[in-house]
Amino acid sequence: MASAKVRGAQHSADHRLSTLVRHLMPSSARTSAAAAATTATSAAADSSLEAFPTMASSSVFAGLAQAPEDPILGVTVAYNKDPSPVKVNLGVGAYRTEEGKPLVLNVVRRAERMLINNPSSVKEYLPITGLAEFNKLSAKLIFGTDSPAIQENRVATVQCLSGTGSLRVGGEFLARHYHERTIYIPQPTWGNHPKVFTLAGLTVKSYRYYDPATRGLDFQGLLEDLSSAPSGAIVLLHACAHNPTGVDPTLDQWEQIRQLMRSKALLPFFDSAYQGFASGSLDKDAQSVRMFVADGGELLMAQSYAKNMGLYGERVGALSIVCGSADVAVRVESQLKLVIRPMYSNPPIHGASIVATILKDSAMFNEWTVELKGMADRIISMRQQLFDALKARETPGDWSHIIKQIGMFTFTGLNSDQVAFMRQEYHIYMTSDGRISMAGLSARTAPHLADAIHAAVTKLK
Repeated sequence: MASAKVRGAQHSADHRLSTLVRHLMPSSARTSAAAAATTATSAAADSSLEAFPTMASSSVFAGLAQAPEDPILGVTVAYNKDPSPVKVNLGVGAYRTEEGKPLVLNVVRRAERMLINNPSSVKEYLPITGLAEFNKLSAKLIFGTDSPAIQENRVATVQCLSGTGSLRVGGEFLARHYHERTIYIPQPTWGNHPKVFTLAGLTVKSYRYYDPATRGLDFQGLLEDLSSAPSGAIVLLHACAHNPTGVDPTLDQWEQIRQLMRSKALLPFFDSAYQGFASGSLDKDAQSVRMFVADGGELLMAQSYAKNMGLYGERVGALSIVCGSADVAVRVESQLKLVIRPMYSNPPIHGASIVATILKDSAMFNEWTVELKGMADRIISMRQQLFDALKARETPGDWSHIIKQIGMFTFTGLNSDQVAFMRQEYHIYMTSDGRISMAGLSARTAPHLADAIHAAVTKLK
C-alpha cells in the first residue's frame, strides 16, 4: 500500500516536471518532448532537461573587472590562505583573547539568555528609527546622563547598522539638508571613511593629523588646515583611539580645536567606535564629545557597539544629532526616517535588545564595565610587552610611540616594503601602511612580532 502511494507521488512529480519542460522548451522541440512524456519516467524528464538549450554562452557581466580586495579585510583573506603554523593576523580590528580566540562577553551571553527565555520576546519589525529604549540609552552613554542636550530634548537618535551605517546615514542626511557639502577628514583616517562619505553625496577633503617624524599628532598642521576650511564645513573627529594611528589630542588640545571650530561655525561629526575600549573608562573616552555638547552647539555622533561589547556581527550602532532646539530635533528625526526607509527600511532587533538589556540594568552595566576594562587593560599590556621586546633586541629607532598611543591600533611607522618583508619571512599580516591591531597580539606572539620588526628595520630602510 505504502509503496503504491510512493509510486503515485513519483508519477505525479514526473508528470509536473515533464509538463514544465514542455512549456520551457522551444516549439520545435516540443514534439519529441511530448513523445518522451508518454512514458512518464524520471529518465525521460532528466533527458528533456539536459536537452534544454542554454540562454547564452557568456554572462551579461562578463566584461566586469575583478575588484581589488578591501585593504583591511583583504589581509584576513591572505592570512587564511597561509598554511604556516606561526602566522599572526594583526590586520582586522577585532578583539582576541590571550589564546588568539574571539571573545563573547559573559554579560552579553547572559543578556542573550534572558532575551531567549523571555516569552514576550518577538521578532516583529522595529520602527524605522529602531528600538526606542536602545536609542535613549545610547545617547545617555555617550553624552552623559546629566547632559543638558538630552534634558532639553535636543537630541535626535536613530538606530543604525553599527558605526559604518551610522556614518552613511548621517552623511546622506547632510548631503540632502545641510548647506555645506564638504567634509574634512583627518589624514590618515579609517580607510572606509572617504568611501562612505563620497557615496553619501559629500565632497571629501583632508586635514593634517599625523606627523610621521614624531609618530604623534601634527597639532599645528591640524589647526592651520581647519582655520583654512570654509565657514560651515563639516569636520570628522575621532572621539578617542584614533584609527589607524592611536594618537589622540590632549584635553587642552581638544579645547583649542573646539574653540576654533565653533568660531568658524564648523560642524563636528564625531565617530565613536571605541568608547570605554580605549582607556577602560566610558566617561574618559567620551570627554572630547561632551566638551562640544556642553557649549550648546550642534553636532553629529556615530556610535558603534562592535568593539566595546564585542557585537561585531550584530551590527549595532546609533546616529545622534544634537540640535539647537527640541522642535528642530523632531524635524531632524523625521528627515532621518526618509533617509533610512529606502536604504534598509529598519534595523535588526537582536543586537540592539542585547545592548538595551545591559545598559538599563545596573548590575549588568557594572559587569560590562569590568569586562570592558579587562579588554582595555590587556591591550595596554600588549603595548608594553611589545615595546619591552623591541628594547631588549635593541631594535633601531625610537619605539616609545607604541606605549604612548592608545586604543586597538598602533601606527608602527613601518613602510610597505617592510610590511611585505614581514609577511613573506615571518607570516605576520598587517595593512600596508604599517598599522597593527594590538588586540590581535598575545604574550606568545609578541616576541615573534618583535623579531620580525627588528629584522625588517635592520635589513630594509
